[in-house]
Amino acid sequence: MKQGCSSLLGLMQRARQLITGEELVVKAIQSKKAHLVIIASDASENTMKKMTDKCSYYNIPYVVLEDRFVIGQAIGKAERVTVAILDKGFANKFNSLIE
Repeated sequence: MKQGCSSLLGLMQRARQLITGEELVVKAIQSKKAHLVIIASDASENTMKKMTDKCSYYNIPYVVLEDRFVIGQAIGKAERVTVAILDKGFANKFNSLIE
């Protein structure tokens, strides 16, 4: 993951604009609060399918990044498999950094 992406994820975490954990992320997707979902590349097949299906159904963009350790480290927590970005501005900025 690029340095800018890690820093931005950390900033979003401090601003309380991230939700982590499969169940909470699914709820954020269903309530249309999530503007971008990040999925770890080493997520289980089941989790990957569940997240991509939910995102597709609710029309929420998603990206598959690094592994759970890199994502967790970026937000200052233990490893994380799924993360939802709640702020539209942050989501757009993050998208522009990873492209």
